[in-house]
Amino acid sequence: FIAVNCAAIPENLVESEFFGYEKGAFTGADSSRGGYLEEANGGTLFLDEVADMPLPIQPKLLRAIQEKEVSRLGSRKTRQFEFRILSASNKNFENEVNTGRFREDLYFRLFSVKIVIPPLRDRKDDIPRLLYHFLKVYCRQIGKQVDGFSDDAVETLLNYDWPGNVRQLKNVVERLVIIADDRVLDYQS
Repeated sequence: FIAVNCAAIPENLVESEFFGYEKGAFTGADSSRGGYLEEANGGTLFLDEVADMPLPIQPKLLRAIQEKEVSRLGSRKTRQFEFRILSASNKNFENEVNTGRFREDLYFRLFSVKIVIPPLRDRKDDIPRLLYHFLKVYCRQIGKQVDGFSDDAVETLLNYDWPGNVRQLKNVVERLVIIADDRVLDYQS
């Protein structure tokens, strides 16, 4: 399982990170190295924040995925690979394609099965389970004993819109555990 945060790779390194390179292919290439596509061979390549992938690399990635082969930078030799691709983004792909920020052909190649996870504000029933899950995680990490949330605290957290989704809820629970003085977290915490 190779996880790649597409938004975190500097644009000038994207090609070498995905396709690898041979020794001497560019200044600083002191040894040969396989890229993410080679590393994922036989497994799964997870492209997180794939909508943030720079446009110039998209046709090269599409071709590599279609042909199931890659050439490292500085080499003409092709290397075969076979893997599954999972991809995720917090952006609306139809909008990204329509505005020209993401190639339509790559979109169709990557998204044969689409799973849309609604924002947390649209699935309020998940909030109590997530609260207690994160409470258990952070009590263990921080070394505190907190048993739960008051009814008022749960009600307050259920009524919040959570623009930062699950990440924001997770951070709120962590902060509440850190500052907790009691074994039950109240909405004033």
